[in-house]
Amino acid sequence: MKGLLAQALVIARRDFMSIVATPTFLLFLFAPLFMLALPAVLGSGLASMANESGDRSRIVALAAGRDAARLAAADKELRALYRPGEAPPALTIFPPARDADAQARDILADTGAETRAILHGPLSAPRIVFVSPSQRHGLYLAELAEAALRSERAGVATGTRLSKPAIMAGGDAKGSPVARKASGFGAIFVIFFLTLLLSSQTVGMLAEEKSNKVIEILAASVRLEAVFLGKLTGMFGVAILFVGFWGLFLGAAIQFLPRGAILSTLSPAVGVPIFLLLCGAYFTMAFMLLGAIFLGVGAQASTMREIQMLSLPVTIVQVAMFGMAAAAASDPGSALARFTEIFPLSSPFAMAARASSDPALLPHLAALGWQLLWVSAIIFVASRLFRVGVLKSGGGWRAVLGLAPSAPISQG
Repeated sequence: MKGLLAQALVIARRDFMSIVATPTFLLFLFAPLFMLALPAVLGSGLASMANESGDRSRIVALAAGRDAARLAAADKELRALYRPGEAPPALTIFPPARDADAQARDILADTGAETRAILHGPLSAPRIVFVSPSQRHGLYLAELAEAALRSERAGVATGTRLSKPAIMAGGDAKGSPVARKASGFGAIFVIFFLTLLLSSQTVGMLAEEKSNKVIEILAASVRLEAVFLGKLTGMFGVAILFVGFWGLFLGAAIQFLPRGAILSTLSPAVGVPIFLLLCGAYFTMAFMLLGAIFLGVGAQASTMREIQMLSLPVTIVQVAMFGMAAAAASDPGSALARFTEIFPLSSPFAMAARASSDPALLPHLAALGWQLLWVSAIIFVASRLFRVGVLKSGGGWRAVLGLAPSAPISQG
């Protein structure tokens, strides 16, 4: 085992330097900027269009005198009940003309403003015209007329409140089941995103060695298990460099936020420091599990087309594992949660979510050992399949399972 680890570290150092010490690594390092740039540009364009549309939208009431004052007061009071961005368009009040119906048609036909609904006539029997699909704006004008009419019938000014309710805060939501589930889902998403982005790079790591016959020299010099483990470890080093770079960048950006604004939203049952440590450990295990599978799949392919075709099912399965773990995080302790915690491909995600809702630490030690066992098994099987299926060293399936010694590597 000591010799295997030493050989793996040599391979890891070789692969790490061959990846990092190239100009293309900078493109890989700054890939998130390109991934976020297009959605940001599209989002800003759509937001600009929405803001322009929102600024031009309005609802109109044709009223004068006391009715206009009551409508304005009722509108001000009702709008206080809406959250920012959810209130109806601004209310514009025009004095009514002799022919209110014709005036309403002219206002709707005006291309300088987007009128969503118009109210005219007496408040006791108002006529409301709305432009489809703005029926809710018409209903708002109906409620506005009702509120203004009630204030008139009661003889009380609209802005005067008859009741004085005592509104008290219900306490801090931090530590609630909802907040803990949110922390668990956030951990699942971050681990899944980073794992899928980074571990998929291992799928083509053996392609160059197979094309220039370097793999045969490596296989004759060191154990194939050490080659696979070393390549996986080297790519993990690249992943740590990637995460560390962006972690420092985001850490610097967080300094401009209110102190504790991010950590205050976390409320895991095991505590924030241990939760972050466990998330790092489960990211490592998730990367090793998925990376070992990608590495084994890529080792069997002979062309880039085969690599892409073989890696697609692995990606689909991993997305399914994310969905299962996310569903389990919303129902801790259920049968689905227990299954996702035991199944090796979903275990890192599910156990990260469990750390947010369960303060026990012993299950995490068992889960990490279980996942490490599966990483070893996948590397063992992938290296044996590579030896038997690609290098043609013989031994058949008994050699794959370790029941028979492999034959020497064929040099033909």
